[in-house]
Amino acid sequence: MTALLRYQTSLLLRSQRWLPPFVLYAAFLGIGVQSGQPVLDSLGYAAAAVLPVAAWLVRVCATNEPPAARGCTSAAAGPGRAHLACLLVALATAVLIGAAATLVVTLISDPTSTDHQKRVPVLAAAGAGLLVALVCALIGTAVGALTTWPLLRTPGRAVPALLLVVLLALVAPGSPARAALTDLVSGSRTGTVPAPLLPLAGATLLAAAAVAAACALTSRRSP
Repeated sequence: MTALLRYQTSLLLRSQRWLPPFVLYAAFLGIGVQSGQPVLDSLGYAAAAVLPVAAWLVRVCATNEPPAARGCTSAAAGPGRAHLACLLVALATAVLIGAAATLVVTLISDPTSTDHQKRVPVLAAAGAGLLVALVCALIGTAVGALTTWPLLRTPGRAVPALLLVVLLALVAPGSPARAALTDLVSGSRTGTVPAPLLPLAGATLLAAAAVAAACALTSRRSP
């Protein structure tokens, strides 16, 4: 598995297809996050954007290889393991982007509540922001796994499905991502730092189920 992860990471970096989601994410933060804003509000804004980035990266990683190359990788390591490596690399990349954004946002934001009346512990806020970014990365990975190859093969179906499910994951009641983001916003209003452990557990279970389903289907479908 280590060799597969190295291979998929190298493939992602050399393809430069990670640049569009990264640039869009940076632009999104540059427009929406300003120095001196309440830290928890800004962290929530930054974490929310990790979800579509993770879904996009899954699509990039899952479609990086030409069918012939994918067939060789699947024959050598097994189709399920090969696809799992794609999904793990996408998740790890999204987590790294979210962690870097969390650090920058924490440094430039004001450690106060929304009304700037209550102080917010900086380290606790950064920890909560990291957890929420992880929740969004996990949900984004689940969305990407269920809306790309091998479940949806054509871009005409996969891309609209990905966009729709990303939107639902951010706004639908019961979504772990929405719950975690709501905790941050509510905490900013009261000046208290949330611990989104329940959303994290739900996101982990959903991501594990989606990844398992995608890998199982990969084993049954030819590239």
